[in-house]
Amino acid sequence: MRILYLGDDWVGSNAHSLADGFRQAGHDVVVIDTTRVTLPARLSPPWVYSKLARKRAPWNVAGLHADIDRAAAAFRPDMLFAFKSIHLDQRRLLDVPARLHVHYSPDDVANPENVSAEYLAHEADWDHIVTTKRHNVAELRDRGARAVTFVRSAYDPAWHHPTARRGTRQFLVGFIGVCRPDRRADLVGLARTHGPRMLVRGPGWRRVPELRATGAEVGGAVYGERYSEVVASVTANLVLLNSDNRDTHTCRTFEVPAAGGLFVGERTDEHAELLQDTSECFLFSAADELTAILDWCAAHPDKAAAVAEAGYQRIVASEHRYVDRAREIVRGVSDGS
Repeated sequence: MRILYLGDDWVGSNAHSLADGFRQAGHDVVVIDTTRVTLPARLSPPWVYSKLARKRAPWNVAGLHADIDRAAAAFRPDMLFAFKSIHLDQRRLLDVPARLHVHYSPDDVANPENVSAEYLAHEADWDHIVTTKRHNVAELRDRGARAVTFVRSAYDPAWHHPTARRGTRQFLVGFIGVCRPDRRADLVGLARTHGPRMLVRGPGWRRVPELRATGAEVGGAVYGERYSEVVASVTANLVLLNSDNRDTHTCRTFEVPAAGGLFVGERTDEHAELLQDTSECFLFSAADELTAILDWCAAHPDKAAAVAEAGYQRIVASEHRYVDRAREIVRGVSDGS
């Protein structure tokens, strides 16, 4: 199948990995990078416009669509695959000559942050919607979606794999992810308890003075293989969910164990389906459970490493790579077309 793929194509992005997954599954893939519209360069004219107008710069969007139209004319795709292309001109996307027009929504489509007015106005016009949120399936159908396929998130073995530590420092507990309001208080509390034995990496955390005051190691985002290198320096890797997305699993669900890290995450049905609690991961529902898990890890580092190894084996032995998701998507789209 010839797939014209639209997504943010920077190294380490999920869109980049899924595009490679389609190629690995045997499809002919041409990628159009949408980053300049989705995440315009800071202080650039499109960035300034988006902050003032609260929408994407129309000339920037038009320029990207011109590239898409040229690629479609030369490539003649069987499928237009749009990875969360909510800020693009939906009508122009749907008018691209292709047998199938598929939109992929990696985040909760009931969260206003993950949709746009124009996307919602055309959602029912897409041939197929792919969602990584099980609870979105019925909701999308109720909103008029023609066909819906659920697939889980995934890991990319090019980036997520066990790696040697860079440095001798070993942290007891760590978290890699975006600073969100529903995470801030809990992580600051953990850092006050564990101080320099805790690591926090991700956008926004360096702007939390009470976190930096604890002595915890605080840094910016890490992508690609650097993510696995950071995981290697942490005994207990926290997998925290986004309540705004009503998450029951996330990309980190697969990335942490695939990188060889000990998965310590929130107890959900999907997490319990994927990994066996206490033998392949540790799940918690309350702060006292997490405290007990971290105390056990500190007292039994060798046993914690054995649980991490069992979790790694479970994830990599199952079909959780992006190429596996690409195959699921093609099956779902073909069955629903």
